Amino acid sequence: MKQLSLNKNKIHFLLLEGVHKNAIDVLTSNGYTNIEYLRTGLEEDALIEKIRDVHFVGIRSRTQITERVLQAANKLNAIGCFCIGTNQVNLRAAMVKGIPVFNAPYSNTRSVAELVLAEAILLLRGIPEKNALVHRGGWTKSAEGSFEARGKTLGIVGYGNIGSQLSVLAESLGMHVIYYDVITKLPMGNAKQIGTLDELLAQADAVSLHVPDIASTREMMGDQQFEKMKSGSVFINAARGTCVDIGALAAALESKHIVGAAIDVFPKEPKANDEEFTSALRKFDNVILTPHIGGSTLEAQANIGLEVAEKFTRYSDTGSTLSAVNFPEVAVPLLAGKHRLLHIHKNIPGVLSAINRIFAENAINISAQSLMTNDAIGYLVMDVDADYSTVALQTLQEIDGTIRARVLY
Repeated sequence: MKQLSLNKNKIHFLLLEGVHKNAIDVLTSNGYTNIEYLRTGLEEDALIEKIRDVHFVGIRSRTQITERVLQAANKLNAIGCFCIGTNQVNLRAAMVKGIPVFNAPYSNTRSVAELVLAEAILLLRGIPEKNALVHRGGWTKSAEGSFEARGKTLGIVGYGNIGSQLSVLAESLGMHVIYYDVITKLPMGNAKQIGTLDELLAQADAVSLHVPDIASTREMMGDQQFEKMKSGSVFINAARGTCVDIGALAAALESKHIVGAAIDVFPKEPKANDEEFTSALRKFDNVILTPHIGGSTLEAQANIGLEVAEKFTRYSDTGSTLSAVNFPEVAVPLLAGKHRLLHIHKNIPGVLSAINRIFAENAINISAQSLMTNDAIGYLVMDVDADYSTVALQTLQEIDGTIRARVLY
């Protein structure tokens, strides 16, 4: 356990996968200068070796932070996912080790929504197949199989941040929007919530997935679901690669039941840009295949860099865990002339009462205190008089169930 906070210039940040460099600007403007920046991800063994001396690590979607990596990360304070998803991190293992994980759940919603809408228009017009044919010297000038988006029905599966924004954009084009979500959601504009996935599939001219990677969504689109889609409809997935049975989609395309698809995410993706991408969908001219770039616009990446880096600095400077995806959320206003202590512990009965009792016995005055718990851990932020911070830290470290404790400033 750390006895005192490190000087800011000794706090080691490791930023991987070429996250937007405005993240560096945010960190340096807040006094952090020990920043290692790599344009590539790291495989598990290399990451284990690198992470031993790292206090904050930032990744995108390619780098995997496994339990084995976390076992080696004895100095790690926090993980930042510079993207929406966090399934590349073992969230539970990070949590029980006292490491919060931050992400950027809103910063690239517009980029994904715009791509999906553009793909829906292209697919309804049959552009991918026509484009491929012209590239090979063909010339089929015809309106057959080509439709306007106006008046068509877009079915959105998952009405969260991206799904709802896509809904607004699609309505502005004159599309009818229906959506299915496991939770009742207030519609945007004139969108209509549908009771079951099967009902949505049967009505929609274009179906777009916007769901997380959880047990209930894995291969949620299989043979039966594609069969229930409206004949002549198109399918888009810019959510998670695990949500679609690629073989089933290929069969639906072969049979012409589905006339086009756009896929941005895949069950298995290349680990590097020079690795060959393989998929049963490569042979179809009427399928748009993109390399997981739904949120990869300069605007989105800049916003993500800003958002996650600011969460890093807030946690490092104040102990705030607001918006952490795997951690109790605590934020306490700063008090002048006080020292702040952070205490992460197993969620077992009696921890807070033990702390307060021992503090009282040592005549340590608590100026501010906030505790939040989840099923596994508790996170306590305390402000005490500066003269007593060393004694207070020693006291916290002796409490049964302590995972880590440190003086923040």
